[in-house]
Amino acid sequence: MRDWTNPAGGAEKPGGDFKLEGFDEIAKVAPSEKSQSFSELLANQIMDVNKLQKEANTAIEKLVSGESKNIHETMLAVEKAEIAFKTMNQVRSKVIDAYKEVMRMQV
Repeated sequence: MRDWTNPAGGAEKPGGDFKLEGFDEIAKVAPSEKSQSFSELLANQIMDVNKLQKEANTAIEKLVSGESKNIHETMLAVEKAEIAFKTMNQVRSKVIDAYKEVMRMQV
């Protein structure tokens, strides 16, 4: 819990080292993830988006066939897949823009 009576707000440890709470997990990246190339990272993310799309399709099929009556879970799966796809599409656009910018550079 944050100490609001302390001017630092509880963000500092004794000894003066600055520490943000909740960011410990970011620093603990496995060595295998650090050594991943950009293309491998991109391929893994594309596979994840594809998996979400398949899960959404399965949820829709179950809802339509009557196997599932939970429309909320179906809509959540569809929205998750849509957000992931839109994000992937934006990353794709940024990568293409960066490529075009590099191609325009004069050497």
